Amino acid sequence: MADLKTNFAGIESPNPFWLASAPPTNTGYQVMNAFRAGWGGAVWKTLGKPIVNVSSRYSAVSYKNSKMMGLNNIELITDRSLEVNLKEMKEVKEKFPKHALIASMMFETKEEWHDCVKRCEDIGIDGFELNFGCPHGMCERGMGSAVGQNPDVCEKITSWVTEIAKKPVIVKLTPNVTDITKPALAAQRGGANAVSLINTINSVTGINLDTMEPNPSVNGLSTHGGYCGPAVKPIALNMLAEVKNHPDFHLPISGIGGIETWQDSVEFFLMGASTVQVCTAVMHYGFRIVGDLKEGLNEYLDSHNMKKVSDLTGITAKKLRKWDELDLNYKIIAKINSETCIGCQLCYIACEDGAHQSIALIPGARVPKIKEDTCVGCNLCSLVCPVENCITMIPIGGSKPRLVWANHPKNPDYDTKLVRK
Repeated sequence: MADLKTNFAGIESPNPFWLASAPPTNTGYQVMNAFRAGWGGAVWKTLGKPIVNVSSRYSAVSYKNSKMMGLNNIELITDRSLEVNLKEMKEVKEKFPKHALIASMMFETKEEWHDCVKRCEDIGIDGFELNFGCPHGMCERGMGSAVGQNPDVCEKITSWVTEIAKKPVIVKLTPNVTDITKPALAAQRGGANAVSLINTINSVTGINLDTMEPNPSVNGLSTHGGYCGPAVKPIALNMLAEVKNHPDFHLPISGIGGIETWQDSVEFFLMGASTVQVCTAVMHYGFRIVGDLKEGLNEYLDSHNMKKVSDLTGITAKKLRKWDELDLNYKIIAKINSETCIGCQLCYIACEDGAHQSIALIPGARVPKIKEDTCVGCNLCSLVCPVENCITMIPIGGSKPRLVWANHPKNPDYDTKLVRK
């Protein structure tokens, strides 16, 4: 079997599956239960000046039979004193010395940051995560995403911590920006040892049509919250790749955002993560999902003759390019398997009304027919088809040379003497 042991920016853990800083890491009781279940590390719920939370504080987006496809929260950082948190963190580290225990932190002043760093290192924690991502409540107080959205402030506060911290420092980035690489590079300039992303996304998940109140309701009112869960995974993967592929960024990345299955975790590793952090899936299904995560990852690595998780890191990120680097001569068309087609004709409806009118209905026939001469290979029909692998996309054409937009005659900047290779 592959070796799942992980060294992330100098932080060692039995496996790359960590709990994200969130309600599942609010107490020592929870974190110890998680470690017993098999989690490799945990980022403690963010330390800071204790706050007062509201009720209720969660809402969700469900889709058809999928509950909690996306979870929204307006919960803030720890509502317990620093002394209580440190006491429980110390107990956890003493009982589970080989597991990674990371202190997430959020403060206003340099003195407060320094004080917490020293006190956390005194109890033996393995590293720090600076919460520059919380999009609600704390940002109105000049913390959280208010820091992550300002590269200069991000760099400055990171340097406050790195100038005194003896343990590795991770900076948690907010996705509520137009360019995720700017705060990532700022964290690097500030001396961070790693970054984690993404934190939650600004959101309002819905409105109660009976009361006309936004969710979650707090005595008739609400506020924007942080969106997470499976729905945010595509956004997280894109931002992860943007950071990983930046030529000036050289730090390890902990991936966060909608990870629920071992397949999700492999996607994050392939896109550039060295560890992954999980929150919503645990809030939905409990700590024991880590067994499936570890087993699935092990089997995947074995099936690809890989010995460790780092063998996966970044393989796919290299294949994510700008649009103008894609081959315009590569062509595919749809093909329907008449043996497995159930005749629902959903592919026809989708193509006729929403795409390129390249599927025909044949009188008296159950199976639709692809119009090969007009099919553009958009892939919509295969996506809406309810039967797995009934519609496949088949490459066509001969051996035309690779053609990118820079070399295309329709490009207004095209110059036959100065074409890019």
